Amino acid sequence: MKLSARVTTVVVVVKLAVVGIVIVAGLFFVKAANYKPFVPPAEPQPSGGGWDAPLVQLMFGYAPTNFGLMGIFTAASIVFFAFIGFDVVATAAEETKVPQRDMPRGILASLFICTVLYVAVSLVVTGMQHYTELSVTAPLADAFKAIGHPFYAGVISFGAAVGLTTVCLILLLGQTRVFFAMSRDGLLPRFFSKTHPRFGTPYRPTILLGVVIAIVAGVTSINELATLVNIGTLFAFVVVALGVIVLRRTRPDLPRAFRTPWVPVLPVLSVAASVWLMLNLPAETWLRFGAWMVIGVVIYAAYGRRNSGLAKEARRR
Repeated sequence: MKLSARVTTVVVVVKLAVVGIVIVAGLFFVKAANYKPFVPPAEPQPSGGGWDAPLVQLMFGYAPTNFGLMGIFTAASIVFFAFIGFDVVATAAEETKVPQRDMPRGILASLFICTVLYVAVSLVVTGMQHYTELSVTAPLADAFKAIGHPFYAGVISFGAAVGLTTVCLILLLGQTRVFFAMSRDGLLPRFFSKTHPRFGTPYRPTILLGVVIAIVAGVTSINELATLVNIGTLFAFVVVALGVIVLRRTRPDLPRAFRTPWVPVLPVLSVAASVWLMLNLPAETWLRFGAWMVIGVVIYAAYGRRNSGLAKEARRR
């Protein structure tokens, strides 16, 4: 864990340096004319038909648009992928010195900092080049190439490659900890709850998940992976938000080191925003998500529920 933290720290410094270069260097090439119109008028997008269409279109006949105010929310259902990872802080709670204090601070502070940086980079890049001229594949690097600065483009590409690598490592770290915790409780076979005799890490789920993720990543397109990851994370956010409301009513006696403010207004708004983003995803993604949910429910009903330590303790009571 210490080694992972050190490596991650070094790479984060590299990523922040690249972001800083984009913001500072790009400011010298910003043209106010490129911001007009600041919110481009809505344009109908080829939404496809059948399972390729967004679920909101199949249910309500609403066809998502490119640009415009509603287009911003449509794009957010995919751009949301960039914000995934903040929940990893919670999965590493057992390896935090003071989780009651450090977890909320880490999640909220990192979310705030990243949001500010995302907005700053977007403003600079769209100011350097008009939005109609920006490429979709590599807008930052291509923007600097277009103004005759290939050196900055190379630095940005290097930072992007390094950044993607660390994101994969951190998400894998969080997933192995979730797998380990579920195995220790009995929801999954306890074979995976054994730690390495020398390093003290859950090496079995790390190896298993590493192999599975490598195979899936090798045979699945990034667009399909992004939508699947997005819908799963958004659904988890919905469950957590509803859980806050339910636990406040059913277990008001639980000690809470961190209390969610403005309950139930904030959780309700969180559920509404998450569900809307989910509805903007393709119906095919919902079908795959439903299949994964069915598999998970079958595993829980056939194995996890009978072997869960918490469930056995509850039955004894």
